[in-house]
Amino acid sequence: MSDIIRNADWFKAPSLRNIVEALSDEHGGPRIVGGAVRDSLFGLGVSDVDLATTLLPTEVMDRLEQAGIKSVPTGVEHGTVTAVADGKNYEITTLRRDVATDGRRAVVAFSTDWTEDAARRDFTINALYADGDTGEIFDYFNGQQDLKSGIVRFIGQADERIAEDYLRILRFFRFFARFGTGPADDRALAACAKGAHGLTALSRERIAQELTRLITLPNPILSVKLMKECRIFAQFLPELDDKVVEKLETVVRREAEHNLDISLAARLLTLLSRDPVAVDKVSARLKLSNRLREQLLHRVSGELPTESNVREIAYRWGMNCAIDVVNLYATDSIFEKCIARLTGWSVPVFEIKGGDVIAMGVPAGPMVAKTLQRLEQYWIDQEFPALEEMFTISRQMVGELLSATRKA
Repeated sequence: MSDIIRNADWFKAPSLRNIVEALSDEHGGPRIVGGAVRDSLFGLGVSDVDLATTLLPTEVMDRLEQAGIKSVPTGVEHGTVTAVADGKNYEITTLRRDVATDGRRAVVAFSTDWTEDAARRDFTINALYADGDTGEIFDYFNGQQDLKSGIVRFIGQADERIAEDYLRILRFFRFFARFGTGPADDRALAACAKGAHGLTALSRERIAQELTRLITLPNPILSVKLMKECRIFAQFLPELDDKVVEKLETVVRREAEHNLDISLAARLLTLLSRDPVAVDKVSARLKLSNRLREQLLHRVSGELPTESNVREIAYRWGMNCAIDVVNLYATDSIFEKCIARLTGWSVPVFEIKGGDVIAMGVPAGPMVAKTLQRLEQYWIDQEFPALEEMFTISRQMVGELLSATRKA
């Protein structure tokens, strides 16, 4: 297993090698911890690399400075320093043990005991360490076997781990969706259901972040089903649609069958009914970004998708919105026809402007905007004819409109 780590490109990066060297001495050196080790062993790419060390934060910063490596005290009170090298950030945290927790944050004391540090982590698969120099694996809670077996298991007593930080409930379902290959751990499920009330104490931003990470995984269906059965959503999303599992299954299946990109907006909307008021209320509660909030509202407003209107949806709200609307709300037979209408089609631009209408004889003022709207809707209804053809049609339509106005 150590060969997997030692031969990984991220492990051999000069920036990491320099950091490891700066923090090493005759007593030992730092270890890579958590996601980078887990993902490498699982065969996934690694983007973030975290390190653990027995050195105190002040000494970490001093050694980095002496080595000419920039350091940022991002969380010194919790033992974390960020090293910046070759444009990459490496979080370096002093070994810790929990002194007190309240379900949201912990008071910690620094430690030199690797087993003690591992014991305060959430899941066995996240308590894997690799020697920063040799890549040797240190596994204190059988995390390698759990990773191989597709088991997501809390370290020690699940109730205790959850009480330390209730966000671990959502993290359990996210990691299960990503790494689980068999039935979910019964003790973990029971502890999550029992501790779900604690989610109400968490910030909505933290909940939304975990929810979006979970929902955009390749296949979150089983995790969402288990969350529904354990009444996890009831704590922060009482508007959950009763048919969420079936809706999510449809969206995930269609994305896979038609090679569509995973859509955060579409995945989130499987959780809710097609109700703009409810969607906006949930968006505000979870403090979603204005951009995502707007995307969600566009997808639940307006008409249901049909073969005849799907291009208009794409024109008015963008191709991604049209695909999401079709994916979410079209029956299978209509879905195929709508996707065919969008495939290979580029959203056109309506190139007739106010000055063009005035040049056709429409007097400047409110009538210009009204005329443009009529011309644009006609252009849409006629399947977006080319500019030259549309100018000819527009002159005729404007002439008829002006004639009718004079007669009136």
